[in-house]
Amino acid sequence: MAYNDALGRLTWNDLAYLTPELTLVIAAILLTLIDLALPNRFSRQTIGWLSLSGLLLSLYFVVWHMLKMNPVGGEPGAVVRLLGDSYRIDDYASLMKIIFLVGAALIVLMSLGTVKRDDELPDKGEFYTLLLPAVLGAMIMASSGDLITIFVGMELLSITTYVLVGMRKKVTIGSEAAFKYVVIGGISSAIILFGMSYLYGVTGSTNLGLIALGLQNAVSQYPAFVYIAFFFMLGGLGMKIAAAPFHAWAPDVYQGASTPVTAFLAVISKAAALAVLFRIFYNTALFDTSYFKGGAAGSLGGDVFLAMKVLAVSAMIVGTTVALRQRNMKRMLALSGVANAGYLLVPISVGIVGFHSNNMSELLFYLIAYLFMNIGAFAVLAVVSRAAGHEELSGFAGLYYRAPWTAAAMIVMILSLAGLPVTGGFFGKLFILIGAAQMKDFWIVAIMVATSVISYYFYFSVIRQMFMRTSEGGGEIWIPVPTGLAIWICVGATIALGIFPNPVLDWLNTVFSLPGDLWVR
Repeated sequence: MAYNDALGRLTWNDLAYLTPELTLVIAAILLTLIDLALPNRFSRQTIGWLSLSGLLLSLYFVVWHMLKMNPVGGEPGAVVRLLGDSYRIDDYASLMKIIFLVGAALIVLMSLGTVKRDDELPDKGEFYTLLLPAVLGAMIMASSGDLITIFVGMELLSITTYVLVGMRKKVTIGSEAAFKYVVIGGISSAIILFGMSYLYGVTGSTNLGLIALGLQNAVSQYPAFVYIAFFFMLGGLGMKIAAAPFHAWAPDVYQGASTPVTAFLAVISKAAALAVLFRIFYNTALFDTSYFKGGAAGSLGGDVFLAMKVLAVSAMIVGTTVALRQRNMKRMLALSGVANAGYLLVPISVGIVGFHSNNMSELLFYLIAYLFMNIGAFAVLAVVSRAAGHEELSGFAGLYYRAPWTAAAMIVMILSLAGLPVTGGFFGKLFILIGAAQMKDFWIVAIMVATSVISYYFYFSVIRQMFMRTSEGGGEIWIPVPTGLAIWICVGATIALGIFPNPVLDWLNTVFSLPGDLWVR
């Protein structure tokens, strides 16, 4: 009864905390109506700019709430709990929302110069309006403290991205990609829901805090059911983040979707699934910390996080080795994303102890670096593939002589993806390596180093094409102003993260607190 009463107490003051989400809802509705009202002869660029404005306004509200909860020189404010703690406004959610909104804004900015001239994408207005509910779904996932709310946000993100992938209806590989994505997405959602149902069955609650309390008895009474719950959820979320061996859909879907949609899947969708993975597993399985304190394996926490380590290692090895033979840039970046999913899983899987409790900061730092280097690479690919007429690696041949500044921007993205100094990707991988070494997971450190070195082969094949191959034809590459702006924002941010990593990491450590911001208690 008390829980139902809590659900009913959503006041106007509470709605003020939901202004970032409400902004996207209102913007999506208004832009849909504007798109329907505009005659076909009018350009949909206006809708794109309005969509970008909606994302930036939502970002402003997120930052405003975050500053309000963390006053300069003052004590951090209390977490805002809405709807019976099923929806939370905390620093963890706010940091993730900033990543989603910045990434989405850069993708829209990139698309403003490329979608306009994409004849294979007929419904350009719908492309912009569908991005907003997709971002909203990711934001709901980050703020959720309840399994039901998590699933609602996940399905909102999934359904809108299904449509976005299938918008190139006249392209055969686009239709094939959409079909595969719907099937795999539906299967992964069903697997996650199956695991959630077992978790609810053994604990009697969908609230993460109550589940954590109930698990302490459930592990001794229903150990098999608890293991089924966690391993099914891990497998389903592994599909969402495209971690091997659940990655087979990614190369085909990335290749078939338009480049801005591919960038969205590679960054926003992956980050949202990681946000949920971190929130669920650190609220539930982490209660049994004997494994991380040097105890023997065999406990729930030990087994679950060991499985996560195996998933991370598998993603690194498979993603890197399979990418070696790829000659299509989208497929290569998709498999690079598989390997990076492994790197992003490492700070989650190594757990926490007294001397190592900043793995969330390591994850966030690399996620920020991953955002800029991937969106920047896809933005360059968008303009190069349009000039070449295809998305093969050979399209980059002679790029330095046709567009030297664009080639320089791509070099920065490649160096960051490869994890070389001085870029954000280098320090992102370095912080994760140090964290794994502190936890004495030296086998993970060795595999991270080995796969990073192997990845130089296919990353540097792009540079080899730009500098050491003759162009297939064509003059200078024309870069629209919005796309060029997105590229150089990504370049600047990637270099800044490589030159000033410590201030960013220190800020993340200052803002984020594991007990205060992540745990639902």
